[in-house]
Amino acid sequence: MNPTDKPNLPDLRVSYNQGELDEHTAPADPVELFTLWINDALEHKLPEPNAMSLATNGLDGTPTVRTVLLKGIDERGFHFYTNYESRKGHEIAADSRGAACFLWASRHHQVCLKGRISKLDRADAEQYFAVRPYGHQIGAWASSQSQVIPGREWLEQRDAEIKAQYPEGQVPCPPHWGGYTLLADEIEFWQGRVSRLHDRIRYRKENGVWVKARLSP
Repeated sequence: MNPTDKPNLPDLRVSYNQGELDEHTAPADPVELFTLWINDALEHKLPEPNAMSLATNGLDGTPTVRTVLLKGIDERGFHFYTNYESRKGHEIAADSRGAACFLWASRHHQVCLKGRISKLDRADAEQYFAVRPYGHQIGAWASSQSQVIPGREWLEQRDAEIKAQYPEGQVPCPPHWGGYTLLADEIEFWQGRVSRLHDRIRYRKENGVWVKARLSP
């Protein structure tokens, strides 16, 4: 096949036969099921199993989406870190509603969630920033995320300037960088099944209690 040929997308198909999902035996808490599934992805050595597509509402009303990395889960929600001055940072500040999606394709698992996004405490950001690799710490200072820049050379020069300013082990957490958490009020689990008769189990928070329901595929 010539690399410039259009792919024959209609003929791309996968047989889904990795398992099943039953609403009667699924855990009462969706976070417990999510933990089981992400651990399954880790055990099968899937690349970046903590990658999630994060959707926010653009300032013009058009949804925007990008991939971020999940860095923690607790009673506050699903945590990720970024530049507060990025496009998503400004969008979250204007509208806290958000959604995320995890896809572990080879395991035929998908998890979609939606809810409200809020900032994590400054202490959380500083604690996580302290254990990031040196290059990542420098990058958080060097990048004016989502802003137009003159070129790659400008970014590399900025990186060199920050490295000269902050030796390894002495990089403070930037004031414009920190964590967010997505507190979900709805989480849907998708398990691929034979003949496209997939399992879809939705958890929805109702009066403080998670309620399960099976959805048609």
